[in-house]
Amino acid sequence: MSKINLSTPLVALSVLMLALLARPTWAASLPDFTELVEDAAPAVVNISTTREVNHRQGSGQFNFPGQDQIPEIFREFFKHQFPDFPQQDQPQSEQEPNQGQSKPRSVPQSLGSGFLISDDGYILTNHHVIAGADEILVRLNDRSELMAKLVGSDERSDLALLKIEGKDLPHLVLADSDALKVGEWVLAIGSPFGFDYSVTAGIVSAKGRDLQSETYVPFIQTDVAINPGNSGGPLFNLAGEVVGINSQIYTRSGGFMGLSFAIPSNMASNIVDQLRNNGTVNRGWLGVHIQEVNQDLAESFGLDKAIGALIAEVVEDSPAAQGGLQAGDIITHVNGREVIKSGQVVHFVGTLPPGKEAAFTVVRDGSSQQVMVEIGSLADAQAKAKQLAKSQDVYVERLGLSVLPLDEDLAAELRLNYGVVISKVDAETAAELDLRAGDVITSMANRRVVDAQQFAELAKALPTGRSISIRVVRNGRSMYQAFRLND
Repeated sequence: MSKINLSTPLVALSVLMLALLARPTWAASLPDFTELVEDAAPAVVNISTTREVNHRQGSGQFNFPGQDQIPEIFREFFKHQFPDFPQQDQPQSEQEPNQGQSKPRSVPQSLGSGFLISDDGYILTNHHVIAGADEILVRLNDRSELMAKLVGSDERSDLALLKIEGKDLPHLVLADSDALKVGEWVLAIGSPFGFDYSVTAGIVSAKGRDLQSETYVPFIQTDVAINPGNSGGPLFNLAGEVVGINSQIYTRSGGFMGLSFAIPSNMASNIVDQLRNNGTVNRGWLGVHIQEVNQDLAESFGLDKAIGALIAEVVEDSPAAQGGLQAGDIITHVNGREVIKSGQVVHFVGTLPPGKEAAFTVVRDGSSQQVMVEIGSLADAQAKAKQLAKSQDVYVERLGLSVLPLDEDLAAELRLNYGVVISKVDAETAAELDLRAGDVITSMANRRVVDAQQFAELAKALPTGRSISIRVVRNGRSMYQAFRLND
């Protein structure tokens, strides 16, 4: 038998041609993104922010754009390699006394992406890109730089709307994200780690993802490479339409690991309208505690498969209670939209306008029925709960004082995220401690004070006849005091 000599040029070329012809059919249909990028890139912008801060004289600290987006694991590395690397901000009251303060100055705060959504200068980006900023600088594709005005921002959806002066500006179209399919090609343009107008591509991995940090957003999951600095940039379909706003990554290393999450454009459209018209976002509120339906629960409630959201509790005087929803109901549809997982109820209700009726299809006692509920306002419900919390102080008899939760305004002023406020001092014990109404107690007996009830429990457990430390913030300054209890 004769042998074929694969080393001859003619035979080698023939083998290569056969290999190319034998490629899978999908390989020939890989997309070409060049035209999409050329058309879309002019509308993508780079966003940097600054914030006025006080630095201790001679601190030697340095700052650079995007430092706030450095993952914690990288911060630990830089902290050990560079002792002057800036650590996370400490509350003003936590700083060491007798340290001179320099005059406030602007320092880089963050670096991210965004994109124009109108020809007159409206820009969409992430809330976390501009949060806490005193100035917002937008750099366009032609390298021109403009100061931007914050129209409105919504922390729950992690979206913010900016405005720059201009006309006939290039802009992008928000498409129907519900039409996206798992496996569909998508592309992102942004500024990862400050590298402007970087392009990455991948596919849609999943839709309607729930993340613990954002319960009101049904995220689009992709495998598009997203890193710090991509935040706020657009996610495109192959038609060059925006189907999402890149927002988060899942990582254990601080970098891209194949899991990226984008806010759906349909949700963004609703948020943009509210921010443009009102400057704020008001969501629908139902007033139920829900849980996932597993196979055993589905069988016990007479369902063929484990779908829907089980109402575990109905909040008193809530829209759900007034509309007739009951604990034990399983919600299977909201305004005709099927509920597969419990988190979808939060997503669906959150987009409904307060004051309008919505149809809830529920399984009750083994049969399906429809319940009409007038949707409430989440903002109103939160304001009511906050006011109720403020009015319910806790009396700590052993210390002879009453305390209230630390409200948001005072917490922001003092740059604290824990502690309780003394509302009344009415006994000799408190007077001996030199405690006053308005003082903020942040720790006692070397334990952090989280809320009023926990503080009361700490007081009950205090030993007698031993020195106990208490940390108080008064007029913006913190101090430790010691006392003994005799009973």
